This record gives sequence, structure tokens and C-alpha cells, in this order.
Amino acid sequence: MFEAVEELLVEHADLEKRLADPSVHADQANARKLAKRYAELTPITRVYREWRQAGEDIEAARELAAEDPDFISEVKDSEQRQGELTEELRLLLVPRDPSDDKDVILEIKAGEGGEESALFAGDLLRMYLRFAERIGWKTEVIDSNESDLGGYKDVSVAVKTKGNAEPGQGVWARLKYEGGVHRVQRVPATESQGRIHTSAAGVLVTPEAEEVEVEILANDLRIDVYRSSGPGGQSVNTTDSAVRITHLPTGIVASCQNEKSQLQNKEQAMRILRSRLLAAAQEEAEREASDARRSQVRTVDRSERIRTYNYPENRISDHRTGFKAYNLDQVLDGDLNAVIQSCVDKDAEAKLAAAQEN
Repeated sequence: MFEAVEELLVEHADLEKRLADPSVHADQANARKLAKRYAELTPITRVYREWRQAGEDIEAARELAAEDPDFISEVKDSEQRQGELTEELRLLLVPRDPSDDKDVILEIKAGEGGEESALFAGDLLRMYLRFAERIGWKTEVIDSNESDLGGYKDVSVAVKTKGNAEPGQGVWARLKYEGGVHRVQRVPATESQGRIHTSAAGVLVTPEAEEVEVEILANDLRIDVYRSSGPGGQSVNTTDSAVRITHLPTGIVASCQNEKSQLQNKEQAMRILRSRLLAAAQEEAEREASDARRSQVRTVDRSERIRTYNYPENRISDHRTGFKAYNLDQVLDGDLNAVIQSCVDKDAEAKLAAAQEN
């Protein structure tokens, strides 16, 4: 059933030998590449060996059951175990997103609802920062534009792993499903009559690109500088330190005003621009790819709402997967794992179905 796995076992054994050779580690970049591939193949190798052992256990139990009926239960147990391993191995063999181990830049923008939307954007920021803290990721606010009441008109955050993440547990692997429109239903702080309002904020998640991944020509950039501003447009800087960079061929814009110097703001804006250009290139590739290779969850139109946060009912609902729970307070405090896992599972099911069709 899993004949192709034998080749992966050979590759895994070869990688193990190469990584044990001290000379390989003289080239750190190559060593990291080999270690990453080894980590990807290790769970496949482990589960496949357990699956094969379960098959041998079934045969042995059947032989014993032919002479002693008391062993029939062992046959059933071994068959059940192999069935579980079969499903686990199928999921492990689903094609992985090559960006899964990348760090990300997460952007939150206030949308419909004015000041209430900006406050909700601030709540989402805190949720993601708490989620990252729980997992042990590092976060860095790259740029922010606060509203008058303490929310955010827009904010950009870099989220990074500490060390090497387990396969499927990288920042992009978990946060890529957060991109889209998040809707909130609650009584706003600005509402005097106690009426429930609906507003929204947009979230954009892009894998952070290395300089070598995206070629950006100096002649393709227009760089504008201006004075940073704070809530209400009050000047907080007496020099033109804020930077706005426009990529002329695509019209993609990135800006930063948080840092004290123009050079620092330019570097941060370039980080955002590289990630946006990489995301645009990947989305173009996805559009050109066949339907069988697309993820049902990943390609949800960003203009559609993906999730609703209902405060009166303490309910969180993901509209792509049908997930629903009544622990909104815990989710907003960073307990996002169950919501995200529903997206991961949905994505895996879609990829598995597509692979079986081919």
C-alpha cells in the first residue's frame, strides 16, 4: 500500500549518516537544510515501521487464533491498530506547504465599525501575542498606527520561532489560516444605549521572505519619507523619519514609522515589502495551479469573513470549518489551538482527497 515510503526510508537513513559526519556541519546552511529534511522524514519513518510491525502482528495472531480461539481478540486489536496507523501515515504523506517552517509577518487592520473596529483590532493583536507567548514564539511589533481610544488602525507584527520547529508546528504552518476578515459582535465601549454592534477587522498573514527569495531592484522602488504621527494626528517626531516604500511594478506599498531613525524604518518597511511580494508571487502560482493542488482553506477569499467573535454568547465560530465553541474569553487570551487545528484538519482532508483523486 505504501511502496513509495521505502524510498523515503532509504533517504532518511542516508541523511542520518551524513548528519553524523562532522565535515557536513562545516557548511551550516547545508547542515540546516539536511536537518530539516531529516526532521520531516522521521515521523514518516517511525509510523511506517509501526504500521509494518502491526501487519506482522496480525499474521502471527491469525496463526495462533487458528489453533486457539482466545487469540481472536488479539487479531482484532492488531487490525484496529494498523487501521489507525494507516490513516496517520496517509496524513503524513500529504504534500506539505514548503513555507510551513517560515516565520511570518502578521498585519491587523481596522475595518467596518470606526473606533470600535480599531479597539477590536487591538483585541486581536493581544490574542495573537498571547498565543505566541504560550507556544514560545518571539514577537516584534514592526509598525503600528494607534487610534484615539487606544486601539489600532493598523499594526504589523513579526512572529518567529525559537530554534527549529517540529514539522507542521512552524509559525506559518499554524498562523496561515488566520488571514481574512474577523467579525465581532458586542456592545461597543462607545455605545451608550447598550446595543450590540457588529464590526470587523482584517488580518493578513504572509511568510517572512529572506532577501534571496525575492529580487527587488532599486529602480523599481519609490521611497517617500514623512513625519511620524501618533493618535489624533499629533506630531511625535520633528524629523522626517517615517518611510513609505512603493514597489512600482506591482503597486504594493509598505510603510513604517515606529523606529527612531529613517534607516531603521526603511529596513522594517523592506521586511514587510519582501513578505508581501513573496505572498503575491505564491498566490499567483496558486491561481495557475490545478484545483487538485489547492487548499480549500488556504484559498478562501480574503474579502469573506472567516470567523465571528460573539461576546454576549461567549462564542467563537469559524465559518470555513464549522468549528464552534463557547470559550471566547479563553480564545482571546491566546487559547487558539483548537480553532487553528480545525483549519489544519480541514486543509489536510482536502489535500488527502485531492491526492486520492490523482
